[in-house]
Amino acid sequence: MKCQFCNCPDSRVIDSRPTEEGTSIRRRRECVNCGRRFTTYEKVEMPQLLVIKKDNTRELFDPQKIRNGIIQACHKRPVSAADIERIVNSVEQMAYNSLQEEITTRQIGEMVMASLRQLDEVAYVRFASVYRQFTDIPTFMRELRHMLDENDRDK
Repeated sequence: MKCQFCNCPDSRVIDSRPTEEGTSIRRRRECVNCGRRFTTYEKVEMPQLLVIKKDNTRELFDPQKIRNGIIQACHKRPVSAADIERIVNSVEQMAYNSLQEEITTRQIGEMVMASLRQLDEVAYVRFASVYRQFTDIPTFMRELRHMLDENDRDK
């Protein structure tokens, strides 16, 4: 690894440990030339995953878009940042574990809604109202009735 201070191509690893999430390895390095220390992160390179949007265009999978949608749905709700990250990581893992090169926004949306429904019903309804594009009150009420019926069955 090239030293960021003197551009020497040689450094030695002093310490290695997994990050808190366990998704990468943090390495503390020391330059053999100038002796300065710096940190690098090693992460598994994920295969490219394309998302097929509603208009049939394709773009690279971006977990930040999922995160942003969940944050908006959870605005002023008792949902922690750790809970949001857990959902994002879970959806990302399921998407990559599908072993397909493409996934639809519908599949991603359903995964997010299933997780939000378990976590916070208000956040679920908020996300679903945008995702499913409720255009009128009767459509919204049907979804709420469906939720209430399922809650009654679970009791």
